[in-house]
Amino acid sequence: MNKIKDVVVAGAGIGGLSVALGLAQQGVDVTVFEQANVLGEVGAGLQMSPNAMKVLRQLGLEEALHPYAFEPKQATMRHFKSGEYYLKAPLGQAAIDRYGAPYWHLHRADLHRVLVEACQKAGVTIRLGATVAGYQKSDQNSSVVLCLLDGSEYETDLIIGADGIRSVIREQMLGKKAPDFMGQVAWRGVVPVASLKTVNIQPDACVWVGPGRHLVTYYVRGGEWVNFVAVEERGGWQSESWREEGDINELRSAFAGWHPEVTELLATADSTFLWALNGRSSLRTWYQGRVVLLGDACHPMLPFMAQGAAMAIEDAYVLVASLMSKPLPDALASYEILRKPRTVRIQNMSKDNTSLYHMHGGLFGQMKLNAVKVASQFAPSVIQAKLDPVYGYDVVKAVAAWS
Repeated sequence: MNKIKDVVVAGAGIGGLSVALGLAQQGVDVTVFEQANVLGEVGAGLQMSPNAMKVLRQLGLEEALHPYAFEPKQATMRHFKSGEYYLKAPLGQAAIDRYGAPYWHLHRADLHRVLVEACQKAGVTIRLGATVAGYQKSDQNSSVVLCLLDGSEYETDLIIGADGIRSVIREQMLGKKAPDFMGQVAWRGVVPVASLKTVNIQPDACVWVGPGRHLVTYYVRGGEWVNFVAVEERGGWQSESWREEGDINELRSAFAGWHPEVTELLATADSTFLWALNGRSSLRTWYQGRVVLLGDACHPMLPFMAQGAAMAIEDAYVLVASLMSKPLPDALASYEILRKPRTVRIQNMSKDNTSLYHMHGGLFGQMKLNAVKVASQFAPSVIQAKLDPVYGYDVVKAVAAWS
């Protein structure tokens, strides 16, 4: 068997660190190259659904993450102005009972820090200030060479491109193509609960739906902070930066007149970051020779199913398992075959939620929301039928069945 002994990971995000940790735990020498000079994450929350938690559990991280987690009681969908509930789907203990793992809210920085510490303990080398310029094949094709912007090179058995939607590795593999602007921008930020004076934010994973925009709220850091993600439709995006500091007053104006839980939350926020929501069409391949893509580098998605980080974490588990059980060409092919259908499905589900969250379709759109409300109250199995394939997916069992 063509045993992988040394691996390079481009990118020290959630997906890159997850695959680095998994490989190191299997005895592989792993080096992560990260262009940032300091490890860290912009302040924002993540929803770690049971499908992702099963992988974090396999990586041995559940106990370390528990002190930072918040466990929401339910997933909800509410009217932007009246606060009327269209959806109530139980989480908490109900999620554990149904899916075999918890549904947690985590601050991205907390998950990132725990992953970094676990990687370092497992022997992963993390090189900062190392900007990836591309790669080249070795003369014998028995290895591959990572090329850095400073001219240095690193020869290895395999390169994993976990370098995000603007992946340099993907660009060399498949050609230069800008990501597709999805016609929406997202403001993200956190607010200390102690700063909220007159409203109680419900302990839910809540989507506030409104005309042409929506807003998500949930607790992080054990309930100390409220995380918000506010999404607005826009006709164009002129900024060269994929994220920048947002104008907090512009954000407040965009959601003026919404429910008091929303308006006070935004009135209390003192800063926000602004993202363009971008995507890509399904790639024709995720690998070439001794180079393979992972996470947003191969399947970026709108955050309307809260599955972006979860999909990268699942990718990591499948890629590690494939590399440890099959020769390299077969391992990379198996990884893509197992992962691509699921990620495409989640991409499409996320995109489809736009019309629901943004009240598209006039009377027909309102009928769809009312149908969700009726199903939530009288036919919860209909709601579960949509969530079960996402939250109930067990990548560990899927890999075992595939093998």
